[in-house]
Amino acid sequence: MIARYTAARTSLRTALIMLVFTLLFTAAMAFTYGLTRPAIEASELAEKMRLINEVLPPGSYDNALLEDVLRLGPTPELGLAQGGALYRARKAGEPAALVLEAEAPDGYAGRIKLVLAVTADGRVSGVRVTSHKETPGLGDYIDPKKDRNKERPWITQFTGAGHDRVDAAAWKVRRDGGVFDAPTGATISARAVTNATGRALGWALARRDALFAAAPGSTLDTGKE
Repeated sequence: MIARYTAARTSLRTALIMLVFTLLFTAAMAFTYGLTRPAIEASELAEKMRLINEVLPPGSYDNALLEDVLRLGPTPELGLAQGGALYRARKAGEPAALVLEAEAPDGYAGRIKLVLAVTADGRVSGVRVTSHKETPGLGDYIDPKKDRNKERPWITQFTGAGHDRVDAAAWKVRRDGGVFDAPTGATISARAVTNATGRALGWALARRDALFAAAPGSTLDTGKE
């Protein structure tokens, strides 16, 4: 009986020690997160602005762009199964551009994530790849930092293009009957990005007025369009 009582006390004491340790560890983690959270959030915002500035010249808008945001529900046209974000750029209160996320589901090695800007007059201001798994040295030219052509990276051919210059039906790589170049032997990556950019442009143009008019911070249920 005494042995059982002693064992029970030992087990209870061990459990209490573990509970106290867990609570202290959790409190320490929460405290550390509280201290580092502002720096983490600032870093994330800086990265977002860096990408946005690559597709949209900073001087082309004067509003607090990251605050003029819309949340998108699942949007198949943009390849966003889980939804995404869209930012509105304005100049002197007037629409300047839409900055949106998109995904190409058909890259050579998987999904390719993009950010692009579409100006209020219907042109692509710029496109950048934000995430991909394309083959190094073969398909990773879609990222201008890895493109060997530093003078005119492949992805810059979309800059300035709109449906007034490139018909929607011709928004393809040349091998598929379109007008955009693709490196020989690495067409799949180019096709995926080209098609995704064309779809995103068409989607933005078809909803341009409604997107600029929506209340900041609102969520659009694009699945019911």
